[in-house]
Amino acid sequence: MTLPSDPKGQPVGTFWLLDLVRPLPTAPDPLLPATFLRLGPEDAGELAQAMRCADAEIVQQRFSADKHCYGGKIEGEIATYGWVTFDQENIGELDLNIHLAPDAAYIWDCATLPAYRGQHLYAALLAYIVRALHAMSLRHAWIGADADNLPSQAGMVRAGFRPVVDIVSSPASPALHLRGRPGTPEQLVNDMRAALR
Repeated sequence: MTLPSDPKGQPVGTFWLLDLVRPLPTAPDPLLPATFLRLGPEDAGELAQAMRCADAEIVQQRFSADKHCYGGKIEGEIATYGWVTFDQENIGELDLNIHLAPDAAYIWDCATLPAYRGQHLYAALLAYIVRALHAMSLRHAWIGADADNLPSQAGMVRAGFRPVVDIVSSPASPALHLRGRPGTPEQLVNDMRAALR
């Protein structure tokens, strides 16, 4: 599916970008001492519990599909986590599939457990993930957020991401459309349009 442009629709979500080729922004410090790391299949049980999954098999399937997961731990317990995809991923809440360029990654399904929210752990986790992606010589780190998810957007800003492409809905059409944010190069809008083909 190709999403056309629509200058009049209301944003339902936004894709944010961090250019990994440029110097990375300073990593924000969390307000609680945390250890950030890449999680693996051996962490599936604990991760499933943090994600409130009834079955760790869902987590194992993600690892088997070469998806990466990063987390922040406080006193040995997962306090925040986020997943990264390098090929394609379903964006369930929008019923879209994103197909990534070989030099890009998509960060998704991030959460901070309720007891640890408001401590800037999400922003610090994103900064950790971005550094891992930079070390892999990738060019772009993409992430999405619903239009009304202000806490998530604040964390993205702290981590250095910028909003580049809105997904908009229009009363005139049930289909979703794309709209570049002011100042966004048209090529980035076209890249996202191609990724959502």
